[in-house]
Amino acid sequence: MKPTPNAMPKPAALASPIVELRQYTLKPGRRETLIEIFDTEFIESQEDAGMTIIGQFRDLDRPDMFVWMRGFESMDARKDALGAFYDGPVWAAHRDAANATMIDSDDVLLLRPAWPDAGFDLSEPRRPTAAKSTGDRNRLPGLVEISIHHLLPGTGADFAGRFRAEMVARLAQNGARLLGAFLTEPAANTFPRLPVRAGENVFIAVAAFHNADASHRLAVSPAWGALGQSMQAVSAKPAETLRLVPTARSLLR
Repeated sequence: MKPTPNAMPKPAALASPIVELRQYTLKPGRRETLIEIFDTEFIESQEDAGMTIIGQFRDLDRPDMFVWMRGFESMDARKDALGAFYDGPVWAAHRDAANATMIDSDDVLLLRPAWPDAGFDLSEPRRPTAAKSTGDRNRLPGLVEISIHHLLPGTGADFAGRFRAEMVARLAQNGARLLGAFLTEPAANTFPRLPVRAGENVFIAVAAFHNADASHRLAVSPAWGALGQSMQAVSAKPAETLRLVPTARSLLR
């Protein structure tokens, strides 16, 4: 049935009210091994268990870091999905090979969207199949940049509101796309077998740039610097910036 001329467009389906940002420290030279295992074995199997694999990345500045994000419909759904996957056959078959690449996998932030439409819009991207992705490795993807702002207690909502009002427009003016914005999810970890960073109070912005040069031009612009400096008053420590390149099968890019 065709929509009537006055029908409102259907809102985009935003992914995952609960998001994990996971940073893994790997043994030297083992990142490509983990990416191969992850992109071939751990995407569909985790999604079949009830979660969304949002994106997985190489860190441009830290050659032994693997960064990825996954999402869940709720904290209870997270508990069920993680239990189904980590007690399931795919993890059992490949966990030893994956764990052999890692030094630490406990750097995990538990997040929720910073405002109602701040989640990831994954209604358009299509993930390449594992077979197709092997032919895409020479294609140059864009840059995904994650900024992590460590905030003083009780300042998260105000910080998010100011970022939305003042900085989102600056991103767009410089050719960047805000992919999502998040605050710490305060709920207790429902799957304690996998630790998360407790006691955190963060705001996280995820943006896409055409390339590293575009990101650099924005970072050194006086207007962006002035905005960032003015927001330091509510920061507990300096912000972190992760400059990331999506893997061939990353949905977010």
